[in-house]
Amino acid sequence: MAGDFNALNLHAQLKQAIDALGYTQMTPIQQKVLQFTLAGHDAIGRAQTGTGKTAAFLISVIHDLLNNPIGGERFRGEPRALILAPTRELALQIEQDAKALTKFTNLHLVTLLGGVDFDQQKRQLASQFVDIVVATPGRLIDFVEQKEIWLDQLEFLVIDEADRLLDMGFIPAVKRIVRYAPAKECRQTLFFSATFNIDVLNLAHRWLYQPVIVEIEPEKKTNADVEQRIYMVANQDKYRLLKDILRDEPIEKVMIFANRRDQVRKLFDRLKVDGYQVGILSGEITQDKRLKMLDNFKKGKLNIMIATDVAGRGIHVDGVSHVINFTLPEQSDDYVHRIGRTGRAGAQGVSISFLSEDDAFNLPQIEKSIGQKLPITRIEGYC
Repeated sequence: MAGDFNALNLHAQLKQAIDALGYTQMTPIQQKVLQFTLAGHDAIGRAQTGTGKTAAFLISVIHDLLNNPIGGERFRGEPRALILAPTRELALQIEQDAKALTKFTNLHLVTLLGGVDFDQQKRQLASQFVDIVVATPGRLIDFVEQKEIWLDQLEFLVIDEADRLLDMGFIPAVKRIVRYAPAKECRQTLFFSATFNIDVLNLAHRWLYQPVIVEIEPEKKTNADVEQRIYMVANQDKYRLLKDILRDEPIEKVMIFANRRDQVRKLFDRLKVDGYQVGILSGEITQDKRLKMLDNFKKGKLNIMIATDVAGRGIHVDGVSHVINFTLPEQSDDYVHRIGRTGRAGAQGVSISFLSEDDAFNLPQIEKSIGQKLPITRIEGYC
């Protein structure tokens, strides 16, 4: 099968949107999975963020909904397709992509997220028939329990970043959601995860019907366009070193990651007091504030964004010149994800990680995972 979208014989309105976005060649995951999903098969896909998997499942869903319009009676609050995501940011990213791909159609899309006004979302659902719902599990359960949404007519169920749903403790909620949906033989289910462990695979086989399995290894775990540096520094000197870097590096926009919410909050407060234009992405911040800060960061009104891994996942902002790991992540996948925020679309990026006595335990696993030794620099006055 050729890697060109023209080879797929997609619905004309969907193809128009793909052309308008400038997509011509499929990514490896799209080329491997679309031949099966467009033919109606369930699929398990292993692929990292940034491989084109979001477009892969959206193309499958949109093509099918357009080719099979509902002829009979419809009711409000009965979506035809449901896409579940672990975080609000990822759900919003999916919504943005879905809006672009449904631009020339009459398909109605609603996104259901915690931290956003419930009644406002309720009005969106009530305004017209809904075709596609993008949701985080907790908020979707609220709507189902209040009988504002019914899942018994679902034709498509997409579960994105299943490993992250598992890590965040959402699986009981997802199990309940799946119970409200038609039997697995009566819907098409697509299941994506960056990692396949035994728990993820058990869930996949429970929820999918005779799935094809598609795995895409990233060509390189880390991007060659990102220069990776590690600075030795004592814990108590990290903030002083951070300020030196912010002063001396040619920073356009920088994302600073820490492992815990309290570390992120403390950094945000200190930088703000010291006069920096800074935003924060953390689970405790209300959705409205997060969206506003993210928008300001994208527009360049803020040039520093501090985030936890969960809040920073699925965020794509152009022009991030630097990523700073204030604390080294415990999971090597999170390291790859963090530094992938820079060096995008052929631009050069810089990743700087602070290595203190507390971080040192995490380095060997990261190096093993990315298949390379990282150069450690000892800076005068900091070690």
